[in-house]
Amino acid sequence: MNPNRREFLALGVGALAVATLPRAVRPRDRLVRRTIPVMGTIAELAVRTRNEEWAQRAIDAALDDLRRVDRTMSRFRDDSDVGRANLAAGHGRVAVSEDTAEVLSAALMWARRSDGRFDPCLGRVSELWHVESRRVPPPMAEVRPLQDGHFYRDLELDLTGSVPYVLLHSRRAAVDLGGIAKGYAVDLASRTLRDHGMFNALVNAGGDLMAMGTDDQGKPWKIGVRDPDHLEQVAAVLEVSDRAVATSGDYLRFFKYHGHLYHHLMDPITGEPWRTHMRSITVEAANCMTADAAATALYGENPVSAREVLARAAPGARVVNSI
Repeated sequence: MNPNRREFLALGVGALAVATLPRAVRPRDRLVRRTIPVMGTIAELAVRTRNEEWAQRAIDAALDDLRRVDRTMSRFRDDSDVGRANLAAGHGRVAVSEDTAEVLSAALMWARRSDGRFDPCLGRVSELWHVESRRVPPPMAEVRPLQDGHFYRDLELDLTGSVPYVLLHSRRAAVDLGGIAKGYAVDLASRTLRDHGMFNALVNAGGDLMAMGTDDQGKPWKIGVRDPDHLEQVAAVLEVSDRAVATSGDYLRFFKYHGHLYHHLMDPITGEPWRTHMRSITVEAANCMTADAAATALYGENPVSAREVLARAAPGARVVNSI
C-alpha cells in the first residue's frame, strides 16, 4: 500500500515529497526549515543541525543562490541574462554571467546528445502556449511557424574571451532555461550549505531535489514521487543520500480543452505539448542540474531510447520511476 500524505512531510508543492521524521530524534539534533517562492515555484530547505543559528546563516546564503539564479536566468525578466539575450535576438551578442554561461553550455550539450529532445531555446513555444493562463489551444496558424525544432542551433555561446557572450541568430529562437536552471540553482544552494558546514540537508525547488547526507536517524532520506492522479498520495518511495532527483510531469501546470490535457512540457518538433501516455518521469543523478535536464529530455521517451540518451549525456544518471 502506498504511503499517504500523513506519512510524508511535503517540502515544496512540486512533484516530490519527503518522509516525516520518526519520533525518536538524536539528542540535540533538530530540523531547521525555510520556504520561499522563487523561480516560479516554492523552494524549501531543511537542515539537520545542533546549532540553529549557524543553520539559519547557511540557509540565508543558500537562498541567495536561488534568488541570484532567478534574477539572471528567468525568461520573464527583461533585465536578466536570458531576457537581454532574447531581446537582442537577430541583432547582436549579449554579455552574460559565468553562471549563465555554465548552464547554457550544459544545455547545448544536452540538446546535441539528445538530438534536440532537450532544447534550451523553446521560449517562443512556451510563450505561445503559456498553459497557466490559456483555456484553449492556440490556432495552428501560430503553432506551425514554430514546428520542426532544433531552435538551439540558432544559439551561439562564445567562451573565448574573459567575458562570456550569447548570440541568437534568429528571432524564432528564445532562450528558456526552465528545464535546467532550477537544477543548477539547487546545486549551488547545496554547495553553499556544505561550505557552511551543513552536510545533512535537503534542497527542493518544485520537484528538483538534492538530498545531502542522511536523515536524523542516520539513514538515507525517503523521497516520495507524487501520484499524478492523487497528489495527496505518493506513487513510489525512493531512498536517497548525496544524490539528486528531479521529476517532470504533466499534472502541475496544464489546462484541459475538449477532454484533452495540454501541459507545459513542449515537444520541440511539433511545437505543442508532448503527446504521450507517460504522466511523469523521475531521474536520479550525482547533481541536480543533470537530473533536471535528463527528466526534461526523457519525458515521453521509451526505456531503450532513454538509456541511450543517458549513456551519451549522463552515464551516471538513471531513471528511477516513470508513470
